[in-house]
Amino acid sequence: KALILSALSCFLQACARPLISIYSEKGESSGKNVVMPAVFRAPIRPDIVNFVHTNLRKNSRQPYAVSVNAGHQTSAESWGTGRAVARIPRVRGGGTHRSGQGAFGNMCRGGRMFAPTKTWRRWHRRVNVTQKRYAICSALAATALPALVMSKGHRIEEIPEVPLVVEDKVEGYKKTKEAVLLLKKLKAWNDVKKVYASKRLRAGKGKMRNRRRIQRRGPCIIYNEDNGLTRAFRNIPGAGITLLSVKKLNLLRLAPGGHVGRFCIWTESAFSKLDDIYGTWRKPSKEKSNYNLPMNKMTNSDLSRILKSEEIHKVLRPPNKKIVRRVLKKNPLKNLRVMIKLNPYAKTARRNALLAEERHNHKRNVPPIHEVDCNGQQKNKDAVAVGKAAAAVSKAAKQAKADAKKDKKPAKEPAVKKPFDKKAAAKKAAAKKAAKTTA
Repeated sequence: KALILSALSCFLQACARPLISIYSEKGESSGKNVVMPAVFRAPIRPDIVNFVHTNLRKNSRQPYAVSVNAGHQTSAESWGTGRAVARIPRVRGGGTHRSGQGAFGNMCRGGRMFAPTKTWRRWHRRVNVTQKRYAICSALAATALPALVMSKGHRIEEIPEVPLVVEDKVEGYKKTKEAVLLLKKLKAWNDVKKVYASKRLRAGKGKMRNRRRIQRRGPCIIYNEDNGLTRAFRNIPGAGITLLSVKKLNLLRLAPGGHVGRFCIWTESAFSKLDDIYGTWRKPSKEKSNYNLPMNKMTNSDLSRILKSEEIHKVLRPPNKKIVRRVLKKNPLKNLRVMIKLNPYAKTARRNALLAEERHNHKRNVPPIHEVDCNGQQKNKDAVAVGKAAAAVSKAAKQAKADAKKDKKPAKEPAVKKPFDKKAAAKKAAAKKAAKTTA
């Protein structure tokens, strides 16, 4: 843990310093410093890097397609309807199992594929120049942040500084043993050993297509002049080392897989030339016409620190911590209190309606005759009971009289049907027929 903390503190100091130390071939500081180019402070946009990388990688594709005649190299014709078989074209002839089999269709054995691939597909992609430059600037800026380089998987725990700059004498190396010794002195050989340990077989069918083995990426050496440097470093077997000229930086090498954070080792002249190539925010680029470095949307991206600063709190009003809860809406047609709030006269109207209803009910609730005496006063309970009994007796007597009247009425005798006279009916029919003939 102590080693990791000390390494992190060293990295943080390296990122914050405006001057970068130059290291000799022995892995020691030469005493010279170089100003960090402005491109290393450009905004890091992984989305732009990924988009540009995806489109640029398509430009190395080779067209492929199936044969135009594939699946159609037989004479076949449909048997039509009425044969109780599918209408797919069938191979002609006889004497073999092939005859009568389906042909041409993508559902048939030996048939063509659906939508056969063509060589005139749009294989390549055009990317805006400024967009490509923005992506390269972001990738370069990410190489100066140890956290991003370590998250990419590079072993840089023991290297002296990030970004790592060496003397121009390295550009004159012509022997592989010199290149290996330099990497070991700079403590960058751990990254090469990581590459050796990562060699493995590819998963999938690429094994059959001459892509059997895969491995991780090692350090990227960026130089200004090639005085034998490429011959020295390229022969380190299977080290995954990439060699780039500062004049021809390639996004596919600076951000493999579209992920920023490649471990780069710079020569002094290449590192110093970045300001001339990409310019600064004070002066434009010397080699790219009318090009300026992209700027950050925010000069300080620590938003929480800005929001909590005293300068912001001075001009802000105090927070309103009052909790306003939503009031349940009530129907005034069903709730009298709410109606009175909306219409104060509703109380008076309601009172008048109740009084009118009470008067109306008072008029309707007059007691029956048998419950009132001759003076119009209501009788007592016993008198009321006697009156009810008398009313029931009178009602029963009336019903008995009505039943007696019904019994006195003579019942109607059923009508007697006359017998059907066939002779009379025949005479009438003959008379009608004679009348029709005379007419």
